[in-house]
Amino acid sequence: MKPYPRWRLFLFIGVFLVCGLYALPNIFPDEPAIQITRSEAGEQVSAADLERLTKALETAGITVGATDEVGDSRLIRVGGAEEQLRARGLAEDILGRDYVVALNLAPTTPSWLRAIGASPMNLGLDLRGGVHFLLQVDMETAIEQRMTSWVSEVRLLLRDNSIRYREVSKQGQEIIARFSDAKDLSAADSKLRNQFMEFNIRRNDSRNELRLSLKPETLEEIKSYAVDQNRTTLNNRINELGVAEPVVQRQGADRIVVQLPGVQDASQARRILGRTATLEFRLVAYDKDPRSVNPFDTSVEVFPFKGDERDLQVLRRQKIVSGDQVTDAQMGFDENGRPEVNIKLDSAGARNMRRVTSENIKKPMAVLFIETHTDFEEVENADGELETVAKNREEAYVINVATIQDTLGARFRITGLDSAAGAAELALLLRAGGLAAPMHIAEERTIGPSLGAQNIEAGLKSMVFGVALVFIFMIVRYRVFGVVANIALFANLLVLVGVMSLIPGATLTLPGIAGIVLSLGMAVDANVLIYERIRLELREGKTPLQAIDAGYDRAFETIFDANLTTLIVAVILFAMGTGSVQGFAVTLFIGITASMFTAVVGTRSIISEIYNPRRGRPAKLSI
Repeated sequence: MKPYPRWRLFLFIGVFLVCGLYALPNIFPDEPAIQITRSEAGEQVSAADLERLTKALETAGITVGATDEVGDSRLIRVGGAEEQLRARGLAEDILGRDYVVALNLAPTTPSWLRAIGASPMNLGLDLRGGVHFLLQVDMETAIEQRMTSWVSEVRLLLRDNSIRYREVSKQGQEIIARFSDAKDLSAADSKLRNQFMEFNIRRNDSRNELRLSLKPETLEEIKSYAVDQNRTTLNNRINELGVAEPVVQRQGADRIVVQLPGVQDASQARRILGRTATLEFRLVAYDKDPRSVNPFDTSVEVFPFKGDERDLQVLRRQKIVSGDQVTDAQMGFDENGRPEVNIKLDSAGARNMRRVTSENIKKPMAVLFIETHTDFEEVENADGELETVAKNREEAYVINVATIQDTLGARFRITGLDSAAGAAELALLLRAGGLAAPMHIAEERTIGPSLGAQNIEAGLKSMVFGVALVFIFMIVRYRVFGVVANIALFANLLVLVGVMSLIPGATLTLPGIAGIVLSLGMAVDANVLIYERIRLELREGKTPLQAIDAGYDRAFETIFDANLTTLIVAVILFAMGTGSVQGFAVTLFIGITASMFTAVVGTRSIISEIYNPRRGRPAKLSI
């Protein structure tokens, strides 16, 4: 028997122990909790408010557990899923609009495990329960909005270059620019071709007209941008409200899947999805008193400063730049260590900002935050069927006022912010912006926590039953070698769970449990191939130690080829699939990779120690 490196045995034991350590948190289930966060970013939860809420919960007969501090938020543990819903409703009534109350789960993992970064696997919607939405993006409106923006850019470019035009309008996916003479037509043709690469430009000299037709690839970019921007905005808004492990994924060309595990109130989830925000930069009408503004003056508008109705700001109605013209926003610190937000604008926004700020140096400019709340109501249509109708309402207030110190262009900064947390939130809102296009709910499902618990119980039962049968079969069929295979199988399960717990964002779903069971079956299959090959070598007259060497060496190529094809399928499933299909692919990929390690390296190391030639050559094998 060839000497097998002992370091591989220590490697196997080391991987087994490390993965077992990181798999350990999964035996500590999360507890239902409500998360309390101040509406104003960066502010701490008041101890007095927290004590008042805790007493009210106990008075209402709700079991209140420990309170955890998570950043600026507080997690209050409650007795169960039903009490969690009651506790959230009571908390919203008591705390009012000063706080955001969200459903969450509080970990029960011991502190020493959390200290080394160990945490349980995230559970998907089908295991934890929650709500599922399929949102349809309105592509026609997205194209309409972008075309309107381009019309404004064409007009601005012509004005900046002193090119006179009779009309600039849009018809569908075309922009039509008409001129009085051929000179202006030629000048415009030259400028527009250099600036507007997104269009095919056709010139009509007989009518002194230019037609800008949207290119097909640009049209696809607009559609893709609308879906991606909406997905980013939804993801940021949901994360801001503290929903645990949300899933916001693109599906197909114009749909977005939103899954909110742990959320059981569909109406609350709709409000979360309906909250969108955008920002506008406007000049402050500093010469007007907000308390004496003429209500019929259409040149100005009055808004509260940071939601305080006692501190009002009068803004010019015309906006300089809107949030959709911000291409990047990052939080930073100025030379004095105070928080700031560094802004980058697109070309159209930069031209507007440069023109307005050059004319208004030493005058104040405000950042107006506009939040749109979408309320969903079920109404009966003409056919007597219930359908969901969306109604929008806006809430706007000034979040920052700063004096223009110099002409601003594509890059500038916002200073005078209260805190680093507020600056980070402003940067996030500027990056995310509002929805690039309207959406409507195409599909809605609610999965109760009891169904999720049943799914977990059924999945675990199937896994335990299947693994138990495999254990019995391997011991009966292969005796000592079967025991070794079972040790490797258990190690494979620990490695799989440990790696899944270590991967950020990895989520276990019901199809993922199926992937685990399948990978365990294939792990045993590798051992069966090796052991049957060893039996064949023994029947051909080889000594026990020679049969072990030949069995592992000759079966390896077959095992590798079989597992490689399965790994390729898993990669394709992950790349092409969505949601639960990806969950299955992830667990299958990790399980197959782990099985190749445990079935080949693990069992070979243990067998080499059991039948070590230095202890004497065995007369026969227990196989």
